[in-house]
Amino acid sequence: MTQQIDYADQEAWLKAWRYAAQVHAQQKFPGTDMPYLVHLGMVSMELLGAHAQERIDGIGTAMQCAILHDAMEDQGVSHDTLVAEFGLAVADGVAALSKSPGLPKADAMADSLTRIRLQPKAIWCVKLADRISNLQAPPSYWPQEKISAYGQEGSVILAALGEANGYLAQRLAAKIAAYPS
Repeated sequence: MTQQIDYADQEAWLKAWRYAAQVHAQQKFPGTDMPYLVHLGMVSMELLGAHAQERIDGIGTAMQCAILHDAMEDQGVSHDTLVAEFGLAVADGVAALSKSPGLPKADAMADSLTRIRLQPKAIWCVKLADRISNLQAPPSYWPQEKISAYGQEGSVILAALGEANGYLAQRLAAKIAAYPS
């Protein structure tokens, strides 16, 4: 099944991609020498693959958020800067996808999931796609306890957001099942 994508959306994605390339220029994909853009591309591909299977209303905004989802959390880009560059919907989506730096690690994911659930379901899909992408083989330096906790956290994300898109929910469930525990 083919889903239509607006020309303006594609231009906005390219703008977001160039911006992400600048702000993440020195960042590497964890455990590798690959540029961090690899991760952002993987999340974006998951989202587009899901949209091809099951329409995601708001795919234009969701794709921008997928490309920019770590700009605040990893690079300190401000909400105001994202509003100025990409608009309020994208800035709010990225903010919801970002963990609050002032919270203890144990509370940060629950807080982020609560904020994501206040966003349109297209933003939920970004988080699902992000975790699908992140459930590749864990870095070799991770202890078993961290690996197990990360897989379990995937189940929490699936329970909280899986209703947003059946295809992404199936993909995430399969990744969780295949992830080392």
